[in-house]
Amino acid sequence: MKTTSRYQAHQPDAQGMIPYSAEEDAVWQTLFSPQQARAKHYCSRVFTDGLAQLALSPQRIPQCAEVSLRLQQATGWSVTPVPALIGFDRFYQLLSARIFPAASFIRSRDELEYLQEPDIFHEIFGHTPLLAHPQIAEFSHHIGVLGTQARPQDHVWLARLYWFTVEFGLIREQGELKALGAGLASSASELPYAIKSPQAKRQPFDLMDVLRTPYRIDIHQPLYFVLEGLDQLYDLISTDVLGAIHHAQALGLHAPLYAPKAALN
Repeated sequence: MKTTSRYQAHQPDAQGMIPYSAEEDAVWQTLFSPQQARAKHYCSRVFTDGLAQLALSPQRIPQCAEVSLRLQQATGWSVTPVPALIGFDRFYQLLSARIFPAASFIRSRDELEYLQEPDIFHEIFGHTPLLAHPQIAEFSHHIGVLGTQARPQDHVWLARLYWFTVEFGLIREQGELKALGAGLASSASELPYAIKSPQAKRQPFDLMDVLRTPYRIDIHQPLYFVLEGLDQLYDLISTDVLGAIHHAQALGLHAPLYAPKAALN
């Protein structure tokens, strides 16, 4: 997992509060309303219902403490600011404790539509509405528990399951294709791309294919996996995911559907 950022993280005070500047709040405001409109069109009701339930301010960056109050009431989760991108060990430990780590900075205006790393808009706007749903909350907790039990060499394989579901998963609702993942919900450019672009490949969710599919964080995904419903995701809690990871490791990764990064420089 990438652990360095070009952004300067904010440090919370003793009460966990971060004094965001007027310009940072203005960036949040610029992002919020247009993305909320896109979400109503392209996102799953799992996301849009959660967004309505949390009642996030469109005018300023919400503090983690205030979001946590609503999440605690909904599913027992909370959000904590983290100083920078964190490693797998810390990430899985926090999820196992039903705590979501939120990067404390917000993107610059030259990266409004697409950001290669998670910022506070991605974390709060993208993730917390999902964590307000009991099944997503339990699945995310289970990912954390598995991460604390897994071998270090298994961490990146487990991360693929999280990536292709909670981050960039698609779901079918009443016959329509909708975005589920937080990475899509918080991206102005990738959200419509994932749903309607003829360049994107979409295929039914299959655990072994997910575990064996490589991805890059700095491009729109060439492939998205489609869940037929939330029960398909929730059923993974009773599946031997770590055993599936070991089987996937023996089989090896699929060939990537993107060009090597070096070739793009």
